[in-house]
Amino acid sequence: MSDTPWFAHETAWIDNGVSIGSGTKIWHFSHVMSGSVIGKDCNIGQNVVIGPDAVIGNGCKVQNNVSVYRGVTLEDGVFCGPSMVFTNVFNPRAHIRRMDEARPTLVRKGASLGANCTVVCGTTIGRYAFVGAGAVVTRDVPDHALIYGNPARQHGWVCQCGEKLNNALACPACGMRYEQQEYFLRPLPA
Repeated sequence: MSDTPWFAHETAWIDNGVSIGSGTKIWHFSHVMSGSVIGKDCNIGQNVVIGPDAVIGNGCKVQNNVSVYRGVTLEDGVFCGPSMVFTNVFNPRAHIRRMDEARPTLVRKGASLGANCTVVCGTTIGRYAFVGAGAVVTRDVPDHALIYGNPARQHGWVCQCGEKLNNALACPACGMRYEQQEYFLRPLPA
């Protein structure tokens, strides 16, 4: 019986000086580095590296083979698909130390990052945005935007529930409706 309110597989490595919320599960061969914060009820997949000093909110899912580096902040309810990539230095060189040039990346509440996508450092992914598999994100993404491609471009809007909105900005799955205001969406009252 564990004396912690969270679970880590016996092959996971948890450094000293981390904060892990109750109900969080950390699976095979993952490493949580010092100074990192993981919220409650998260699921950290196999072979994941977090930190040092990374921040993961409540209810996040970080799938297998993802590295969440220093400077990356995931707000609540973020989904990171298998093998997606965060960068942290814009112009790395093996022979020049540039960690003091790390650019922050913010993934806002409820966003989904598809398998094998790449998020270039210094960008913000908006609330409930959806980044398609294999996309290369090189600039900020608005709330509720559906983006994919290389480089990623917007191809519509998605509902908070994750479904693509129709031309009337209504969700065919849950019925939620939105209105567009300049470059973002605002949910309409039910």
